[in-house]
This record gives sequence, structure tokens and C-alpha cells, in this order.
Amino acid sequence: MKVFEKIKDLQHLLNESRSKNVAIGFVPTMGALHQGHISLIKAARQSCDLVVCSIFVNPTQFNDVGDLSKYPRTIEKDKRMLIEEETDILFLPSVEEIYPKDIDTTNPYDFGKMAEIMEGAHRPGHFDGMAQVVARLLRIVEPHKIFMGQKDFQQQAIVRKMMELMKIDTELIRCPIIREPDGLAMSSRNVHLSPENRKLATIISQTLFEAKENAKTMTLKKVKALALEKLNHPDCSVDYFEIVDAYTITPISDFEDTSSAVICTTVQIGGIRLLDNIILFE
Repeated sequence: MKVFEKIKDLQHLLNESRSKNVAIGFVPTMGALHQGHISLIKAARQSCDLVVCSIFVNPTQFNDVGDLSKYPRTIEKDKRMLIEEETDILFLPSVEEIYPKDIDTTNPYDFGKMAEIMEGAHRPGHFDGMAQVVARLLRIVEPHKIFMGQKDFQQQAIVRKMMELMKIDTELIRCPIIREPDGLAMSSRNVHLSPENRKLATIISQTLFEAKENAKTMTLKKVKALALEKLNHPDCSVDYFEIVDAYTITPISDFEDTSSAVICTTVQIGGIRLLDNIILFE
């Protein structure tokens, strides 16, 4: 695996590869890799000739400085995992490399209500920062395909919209959520759960699985009410539980309102925000 810290060095190699019609797959991450990330690397490996992974803890998508400072950084472990998966290139830039003073890297796109609900409502400015760095990385790497996880459903929907606005040819591949054997969605945040809260956290995926079954025979209002009742636990705090159109991220009031519906939720357990979702139909 080749490691690059400078954009010019990375682009020199990628331009050479592109001239030889090599298909480039890109997996952007913030490190602290787990099997969810590795599933993206595997997907990229299966459909592309050259796999590029970036690790960059993006400061502009943290509205809380404390969250940024606490974000786990496990670069040596991450490198070993990427080497095991035969990742071709690791892009490991500094903040100064991604956000140089001499160019405008701000996000020019307005995502409207897509970025204002759910995570957008609870983390002001998060999606502007996320879009800022993903747009920057896409322009640097210019991949044929970018691979993103379903777990951050709202994020990948916004990136898809941004790519349309950017008018680029990169294809976004959404990869399924990777879960622990007990159903909990894999996340870098899971390591912060106490043993008791880790056990309790399975209530999130259980609720989503039940909601998907209920949606086959019940009204949307009833599905949502039963789910919120199940999540009404003394040690759980529901930030949101929304049933939205999978492409516009617009809340729906009836399953007949859309041809693609997804349930997105974030639940705080022991002060740790845990995201999860389930696609009902599409």
C-alpha cells in the first residue's frame, strides 16, 4: 500500500493510472476503521482496479470542539487493516493540505430541507462541513466510483445530490450496513459504550427490524407509534425517529406518498449518539 500525504504526489500517480484506463474506486473515511469501513474497501476492490482510501478527521463537520478532540484516532491499526485488504493507496492529508489558505474550499451548494432535519437539526453546520470535505476529496481523487455506507443514510443522500449539482461523472455506490452479531450497527462510537449500555443498544436495531415488519400491514402512524413506545426506555433518549423518502429525505405521512421509504433514527444511550436506519422499500 502506498501512502500519500500531499495532493500533488497522489494526483501524479492517479493521472498515470487514469491514462491507462484504470478504474479508480474511492472510500473516504475519518479513520478508527471497523468492519463497516472494510466492507466498503471490499466492495471497491470487487468493482475497481485501483482502491484509494482517505483518512481525514474533518474539523468543519464538528459543531462541538469536544467531539472533535474525542474522535478516536487509530492510524497504525487502520493502516494494518487496509494493508490486509490489499488497499492500493492511503491518502493521509493534513488539515492545511485539504484547506489551504490560497483557495476557496467552502461549500457553495444549498441542500435545503435535506440538510435541515434529523442530523441537520441536531448538529448545525454538520452537513455543510461534510459536503465541503467530500467535494474537495472528489476533486482531488476524481474517482470513477465512490463507496459510502448506508448507516449514514442522510449523509450519502446529500452527497448524491451534491454530485448532481457538481455535474461530475463519479458513481456513488451505497453499501449495506454491517451489523454486529446481535444486530447493533457497527460504528466507531460503539467503543465508548459501557457493557450495560452496549447490551441495551440492541434495542435500536430490534425496533427497526420490527418496524419494517409492521410496515407490511400497519399504517405509518401506527408503525411510528409502536417504535417510539419500544424506545421509551429510561436509559434511552431519542433524538429523532423519522420515516422519510429515501431520495429527497422528506418526511412522509403515508406509505402511499412515496415509492422509496427509509426509517432513520438516532438514539442516545449513556450519552453516546448511535445512528441507524432501515430501508422499508425502494
